[in-house]
Amino acid sequence: MNLQQRIVLLNRLGDYILQNDDNWQAAKEKASYQNSWFTPEFIDLATQNIALAFLQKDKLTAWAHQYNIPADNTSPKNVGIIMAGNIPLVGFHDFLCTFISGHRQTIKPSSKDDVLIKHLVQQLYDWDNATRQLVAFSEMLKNCDAYIATGSNNSARYFEYYFSKYHHIIRRNRTSVAILTGEETPDELDKLADDVYQYFGLGCRNVTKLYVPEQYDFVPLLTAFKKYDHLVDFHKYKHNYDYMLAILLLNKQYYMSTSSILLNENKELFSPISLLNFEYYKPHERPEDTLKNNADVQCIVGKKHIPFGKAQQPVLTDYADGIDVMKFLLEF
Repeated sequence: MNLQQRIVLLNRLGDYILQNDDNWQAAKEKASYQNSWFTPEFIDLATQNIALAFLQKDKLTAWAHQYNIPADNTSPKNVGIIMAGNIPLVGFHDFLCTFISGHRQTIKPSSKDDVLIKHLVQQLYDWDNATRQLVAFSEMLKNCDAYIATGSNNSARYFEYYFSKYHHIIRRNRTSVAILTGEETPDELDKLADDVYQYFGLGCRNVTKLYVPEQYDFVPLLTAFKKYDHLVDFHKYKHNYDYMLAILLLNKQYYMSTSSILLNENKELFSPISLLNFEYYKPHERPEDTLKNNADVQCIVGKKHIPFGKAQQPVLTDYADGIDVMKFLLEF
């Protein structure tokens, strides 16, 4: 299967996602049933973003041209991919990079998110049986030439031990932040709500901490956040909200809230589900100066950074942890 054939197949997959036929609807329902954090709202959001940002023929062609990917990979290697399961199809970009490069891949999907990726790969099998030579699934990844593994900080230590002698990318916990100036428009705050709430805040590109100027007026921000008050109708999210509220009350900590989120002044970058940390900065301070080299930060959202509302809309060249996966795949 040459590069052009792979691009045509992927473009067809994007059309399949957007057409939303009965088989695809059934797969999404099964995924939501298997993992209740994968609500229909957020499955649709993730898959439509993939179809529109990743699986368009012109974008794939330009991306492949950028890396001078040859028409035929004459010496394909086998890449083992361990996928995370925090948000729907979070590992799709690793699959996509490997498929475009022409290497073979063996995927170990997360038990929390194996329905969608297996269904989409099955579509590729059905359309072109040669795909079976390029993509396989396995619970055990052995004898691969390279590995891409995504997991928690704890699992990353095991990955480092097992895969250290191989060409590898190992990803750990990361999160994202937003830097506000106090001059944001209502529309920008509305879009910031998307960066905070989408996927219940479970993604590494979700904003879990705000940096705000001293004397910041939180009222417009809290008003904008009310657009996601419907999330408390989801029992797991509501349980987290109630638990975190109880902790704040028991510890007599100051907080601000809407019906769906709690804001707490805290220097930590990571925050639990339903809680958003914030920290004040002084007029002469630039929080980005320390954040840009922080290994825990995936994205910085703000007027001079990633635009509000775009944190969960990565493009093909937005590589997790800033590691160019396509370059990695072309190096061996």
